[in-house]
Amino acid sequence: MLKGNAIIGQSGGPTSVINASLAGIINAVKQLDGIEKILGMRFGIEGFMTESIIDLGKESAETIEGLKGTPSSTLGSCRHKLTRTDLPKILDTLKKYNIHYIFLIGGNDTMDTISRIELYAKEQNYDLTGIGVPKTVDNDLFGTDHTPGFPSAARYIALSVMQAGILARDMQKVDQFVVFQAIGRDAGWLTAASATGKQTLADAPHILCLPERAFEKEKFLKDVKRCYDEFGFVSVVCGEGI
Repeated sequence: MLKGNAIIGQSGGPTSVINASLAGIINAVKQLDGIEKILGMRFGIEGFMTESIIDLGKESAETIEGLKGTPSSTLGSCRHKLTRTDLPKILDTLKKYNIHYIFLIGGNDTMDTISRIELYAKEQNYDLTGIGVPKTVDNDLFGTDHTPGFPSAARYIALSVMQAGILARDMQKVDQFVVFQAIGRDAGWLTAASATGKQTLADAPHILCLPERAFEKEKFLKDVKRCYDEFGFVSVVCGEGI
């Protein structure tokens, strides 16, 4: 095993799951003899390029354990889209801190970032192992059954749609239409999950608009009218890509 330091970063949307993954990586890396220091990048790869780096190895076991229930992104996150011009600076910083292992926790863009950094390092004959740690509420990472972050988000959306549906049912003389937008530009997992609390046809949601299916305005309006005539109110859940 190549000797050197490891660094961990977080990217994308904040969630307590991303901190639980951070704790898991730290605890696992401590068991490896080849890794000398465990570093953390503040605000993802964007912070790494400005050398905003901390020593995670100095944190107590109690602090690391506490990460598992800590909300948001402890290291700080970013949504920086990596460019070709970023790569030389990243490689110089990897060399400066003797980093040969890089972990990035996040979704699609994060996996793309880790892949491009590792490939560039190999092109430059620098030994680097890149590990992408999946975390995305969208549940759209290739090769995964479900990703950390999705189940809790799915439960939250299902409960929110149920509660909004009950309100709309009882207030249908005032507000007849409820539209709930779920995140997921191209993946409808969260949109579909909104229906998991349904027990009867009258329960919300009534209409799901999934990014994977073409949106047909005329059909949608017919479905809205049908649900309105039948239930007295209409609950629609759509993916953000619609």
